[in-house]
Amino acid sequence: MVALAIMSLIMLATVTALRSLGSTQVSLERVTARNDEIRSVSAFLRDALESAVRGTSSGGLSVGGGLGGNSLFEVQPESLTWKAALLLGESTGGSYVVRVALENEKVVLRWQPGRSLGELREWNTAPHRTLVTDVEQFAVAYRRGFGGPWERKWDRRGTPDWVRLRIQAGGRFWPDIIMQVAK
Repeated sequence: MVALAIMSLIMLATVTALRSLGSTQVSLERVTARNDEIRSVSAFLRDALESAVRGTSSGGLSVGGGLGGNSLFEVQPESLTWKAALLLGESTGGSYVVRVALENEKVVLRWQPGRSLGELREWNTAPHRTLVTDVEQFAVAYRRGFGGPWERKWDRRGTPDWVRLRIQAGGRFWPDIIMQVAK
């Protein structure tokens, strides 16, 4: 009887330990997936912003420079728009006007061919990819110079030096994504 009681306690401890191990594994996989998502989205956005080159006019960025009338860089509180050279698939790439914005609790990347800026279509009809889901907060800010203040209202005075994206998704804040704008 004593041996049976001891064996029952050992089995109970073993089952409890295995259950804790399984729950720890699920939590670890969730955290790892979140970190991978943060790393992937951050790397993509940094690469896309680095592919933009300042234009010659004070209007902002343009691919390849020298296209003063086609420059584009715009910051809104919940969106960032710029012109960039992107590779969007195996056979799809080139000059695009790119927009990252909050849409229906998602951070969505949309793109349009980089034609003349007066020919841009409505953004809701442009091709898109969802970058982050379950978003509670998405805020875009910019600053001029290294020590300048972060601004949310776009003043249209040329291209900023830095852009910051702040994301809260799934009840957690991401580390701020701070990108230097290509010079």
